[in-house]
Amino acid sequence: MIVLLSILTGCASLGAEPAAEPGHVVAPPVAVVVEGRQGLQDEARSRQAIEQAEAEGRSRAFKAHLARLTALGETLSSNNSVDLLIDGPATFDAMFDAIKWAEHRVFVESYIFEDTDIGKKMRTHLLAKKAQGLDVRIIYDGVGALTTSGRFFDSLREGGIEVCEFNPVGVDEGRAAPLDVNHRDHRKLLLIDDKIAFVGGVNISSVYSRGSFSRDEAASDEGDSGEGAGWRDTHARLSGPVALELLRGYEDTWHRQACGGPPFDLPERDAGQAEPTPGEPDDRLVLAILSQGDGDSGRFYRALLGAIETARSSIHITMAYFVPNPTMLDALKAAARRGVDTQLVLPGKSDSLLVLRAGQARYDDLLDAGVKIFERHDRFLHAKTAVIDGVWSTVGSSNLDWRSFLHNDEVNVVILGREVGQQMDALFAKDREAAERVTREAWSDRGLGRRVMEMVGQVWQYWL
Repeated sequence: MIVLLSILTGCASLGAEPAAEPGHVVAPPVAVVVEGRQGLQDEARSRQAIEQAEAEGRSRAFKAHLARLTALGETLSSNNSVDLLIDGPATFDAMFDAIKWAEHRVFVESYIFEDTDIGKKMRTHLLAKKAQGLDVRIIYDGVGALTTSGRFFDSLREGGIEVCEFNPVGVDEGRAAPLDVNHRDHRKLLLIDDKIAFVGGVNISSVYSRGSFSRDEAASDEGDSGEGAGWRDTHARLSGPVALELLRGYEDTWHRQACGGPPFDLPERDAGQAEPTPGEPDDRLVLAILSQGDGDSGRFYRALLGAIETARSSIHITMAYFVPNPTMLDALKAAARRGVDTQLVLPGKSDSLLVLRAGQARYDDLLDAGVKIFERHDRFLHAKTAVIDGVWSTVGSSNLDWRSFLHNDEVNVVILGREVGQQMDALFAKDREAAERVTREAWSDRGLGRRVMEMVGQVWQYWL
């Protein structure tokens, strides 16, 4: 079922001030309608869906975060199941297993799609499903897959798969897609039929061939992107109505990019939503956010900013690229100053030194405000997750930087519920234990060269 939440006030704009005092949000009047297989349901059943989710969460915190999302005009789906997937091996195993059981369609959208071992395994699985008569499509980014051979994608096309390059860097005479080098498709999305979706930070790349927590997988000396280092990332497998919402977003991207091919055969919105896969759902409310660099690019930004401003007890963020704008920076500092346990796990090394230094330029202000900062130096940290008050969780492709919030197409899910929140907090604690605490005293002793690089990073932060 889809729970449609609406109020009379309009959506907040990018960086807008909160509608109520942070930490003391009062739920506004909510008009709730449930849409199911039999059409619109009565308000009592809608209320029941929310009450079930509330019972799984901490009541006051749950109500506050639901109210904030409602005030932003967001739509959440009920009766979904969520499984967290840690690092590449677990993610790819789950993906390949889901593709194996697909019956109607398999759609892939990935910023990076390499022609290395992982990419070749994905190709084998996709070609097998196409041979069975399924609708199989791929969207890859023209910059993200720049090093992948054209022959690799040709082999997919020759097997009957519809393949679309997002904003090609060169001239694509086959379609009239607009050229915008700065606008990239940074999503990582796999959709199976109308029921299952995979969302997170894992690209189709060999750098995810190994896990990041095992002792025998020590960081290699091959450099920041060495495969032996075991990239640290988080993905999620979702089943239930939210998968169809993500499927509609995929269809929209396909048409906006003028990818061509046969028409999409998707259920009409008023025909109801697909039922979840068998099993007891662990959460009731999930929000799918598909931001667009050429449209509403700030949608996830507003949702995350609203959650930080609403936080009552804890803010735990794990972020690969951390270059917050002044409004987000102020929100984090304000949360710490009002007593919210505000902690960040950030990378200690990066494939972009300027991005790393631009983010570290914020450390002085954050540390002075009481924000706790930890850096992972043992692994390449690529996860983009947050858990707030133990009930508001997010997994997706958006970094906390200008590029994600302004220029890229991104996909994120927000989950309201205690069970996933507890799992996310446990994962955060594990990352924190593997990280090094950044103290105010040690940070003040950094050298002049580091400070100069931080200033340079700040100058170029918008374009990084």
